Amino acid sequence: MSGLPLANGEHAKNAVHAALDILDFMEKRKEQNPDTLEIRIGIHSGSVIAGIVGVKKFAYDIWGDTVNTAARMEQNSERGRLNVSEATYYLTQNEFEFEFRGKIKTKGKGELDMYFVNREK
Repeated sequence: MSGLPLANGEHAKNAVHAALDILDFMEKRKEQNPDTLEIRIGIHSGSVIAGIVGVKKFAYDIWGDTVNTAARMEQNSERGRLNVSEATYYLTQNEFEFEFRGKIKTKGKGELDMYFVNREK
């Protein structure tokens, strides 16, 4: 999550940078420990509803279609890869190199354009 609780004009770029850093960390960790978990990451950009939930134990949480679409990006990614939506691609296309994956059928969303992020430009 980037751009919350305060708006940030570079939210998409920051989220992609963080995701690439996480993937890089995991790759280096695998060199030290071959049993390290494999992860996949998905990012989508858009508006969300945010708030505090809970009665005895409070947690800050977010909801909305953006959250669901981000989950679909992760579910349709591959191990060790960062998959982003068309919305995130348009916000970051000048900063990173992408691999267009085409339209991919997703649960409850139909076909969505998806992109793998390969590296920073």
